[in-house]
Amino acid sequence: MTRESKVLLGHGVSPGIAIGQAVCFQGRPLEVFRIPLLETGVEQEVTRFHRAVAQAQEELLATRQKARDELGEDLVAIFEAQSLLLADTVLLGRVEERIRRERVNAEWAVHKTAEEYRKRFESLERPDFRERKDDLRDVARSLLRALQGVPVHDPSELQSDVIIIAHDLTPSEAVRLGRQRTVAFAVETGGPTSHTAIIARDLGLPMVSGLEGILKLVTDDDPVIVDGGRGQMVLHPDPAELDRTRRQQQEIAEEQARLLATRSLPCVSTDQVEVELMANIDLPEEIEEATRRGAAGVGLYRSEFLYIETSPELPTEEQHYEIYRRLLDEMHPHPVIIRTFDLGGQKMAREMMHTDEEHPVLGLRGIRLTLARPEIFRVQLRALLRAGAGRNLWIMIPMVSTLEEVRSFRAFAEEVRLELESAGLEHSRRAKLGLMIEVPSAALIADLLAREVEFFSIGTNDLIQYALAVDRNNEHVSYLYQPLHPGVLRMIRFIVDSARDAGIDVSMCGEMAADRRHTALLLGLGLRRLSVSPKVIPEIKTQIRGLA
Repeated sequence: MTRESKVLLGHGVSPGIAIGQAVCFQGRPLEVFRIPLLETGVEQEVTRFHRAVAQAQEELLATRQKARDELGEDLVAIFEAQSLLLADTVLLGRVEERIRRERVNAEWAVHKTAEEYRKRFESLERPDFRERKDDLRDVARSLLRALQGVPVHDPSELQSDVIIIAHDLTPSEAVRLGRQRTVAFAVETGGPTSHTAIIARDLGLPMVSGLEGILKLVTDDDPVIVDGGRGQMVLHPDPAELDRTRRQQQEIAEEQARLLATRSLPCVSTDQVEVELMANIDLPEEIEEATRRGAAGVGLYRSEFLYIETSPELPTEEQHYEIYRRLLDEMHPHPVIIRTFDLGGQKMAREMMHTDEEHPVLGLRGIRLTLARPEIFRVQLRALLRAGAGRNLWIMIPMVSTLEEVRSFRAFAEEVRLELESAGLEHSRRAKLGLMIEVPSAALIADLLAREVEFFSIGTNDLIQYALAVDRNNEHVSYLYQPLHPGVLRMIRFIVDSARDAGIDVSMCGEMAADRRHTALLLGLGLRRLSVSPKVIPEIKTQIRGLA
């Protein structure tokens, strides 16, 4: 009997169209009971917990290696964040303390401690902090599986062309399932910047989130279409719908081939407006991909990953120098904009910075942390200036909200430069200093800030959220996350005009720049430099070349 076709609407978080058979992946919650212990059994339980931690670390190492082998270095940072949690002495210490203090089984101690941490993460306003709860959930599941002897789901059981239907998927589940005959994900929760969505995009798998109640409607082997571009799923598509979808898939494949063919063409509109397309990167290994796709420099290098790699130790000056010099050499003569360390989300344990704040998103981070911990950031600045000698280095400071912060940083940077000069070390005397405008107060005084720096970069992800007071990963209010909100556009226009009037460079490095629906508008607002993920450079270039 043929069942009626049904269209379910959600949020498209990874583009593309896929046809397949549904596999309902419950990722079933592990049942956890509170079991009181005799005092004589407490130390044995602590030992059992330590064994589970070691097993979970081993499993995570295997998942991380799988991600590196199949997806490249750009996604390894997600699993580095989980490694930090599994090695976090505070987190593990609290579990151990609970076992001893309450004399309870390790499963209960892990469950209750993770619950406390999760509530804390959910209270944070910045999405990359709140997304850390995904890492926590993944780590807690791994520990509980190890304690209860539950095997990891075997993706080899899956048949060809399956679409994973789930309430949610952790990053490690997405990696395990994503290369095993899976053609798409459809989930009830999650937003466009969740780690699972990032993995789906890097795997090239369509994904739709926000499909509430989907597990009650879908059963295994149901025929399904997932359209990650339109944010919808079709359950039991009819033959006509299947034919239309197959034609769309062919058109998309042909379009991708056309896009790649533009990588060596100039980025100029039909009316001769030239635009510089730069790349946002996290790792030096991404330079090759950026160059292959025609990037005219690096518009944003996030230096936080180096700190994660060396955690719990801080990176040395030489480690900083080697990374920066490699970036600058491989991209020469194009500019490389390196953002100084910005604390956030999975990027670094707060205890490393000796802070313990209830709401760190509003506390000691970005430029504030730089100025408060000059002994740490002196190392980074020395390496930056040394690496920039004879190269096109631009240094960008994050989370600026006042003029005084910029002036203090400039004085600090000059002090470091004079140190290098006194020591007779080769260094850059012409590195440009700029700032990322991502706080509304900075946007509103852009005309004053423009007198203090050589360039602006507009970080729309945070700017939009702070301006509209909206968490775009919260499905209840995500509809209010509107890049085209008049208030947001007025701020962007004022920033661009302020930069132009002061004669300084201005670019945009947020996700708004990577959306081709906004390209014409951004050029109309006066932007002539955009920085996006290397993968979308051909798409944005094609869009620009077609504008009149």
